[in-house]
Amino acid sequence: MREPAWRRTGKTPDYRFSLANERTFLAWVRTALALLAGAIAIDQLAPEIAPPLIRIILCMVLAVIGAVLAIVSYRRWAHQEQAMRNDEELPHSWLMLGMTVIVSLAAIVFAILILVQP
Repeated sequence: MREPAWRRTGKTPDYRFSLANERTFLAWVRTALALLAGAIAIDQLAPEIAPPLIRIILCMVLAVIGAVLAIVSYRRWAHQEQAMRNDEELPHSWLMLGMTVIVSLAAIVFAILILVQP
């Protein structure tokens, strides 16, 4: 696979910062995998949590959010790496706020579903 053009610009950052950036990327990928696992778990292990249509929608929403998170986390890693190579300020990311809102909403929805279960 060809190296991205931005990897040939600027100077190579201190390896400690690159590795820290990579660990952060991997943490976001683990979060994406957890969302996918949660979607599968709800579908397979908790079919009685909600009517089938609502359960399918919840599972699909979690799976799509997991997929989007995996893609966005790669882009975030690349932008951080580019900024370090070019001695620029690290770019701001909406990712942490977005994931906080999504996980909070999911917790509220699941709490309500559990409370209203017959």
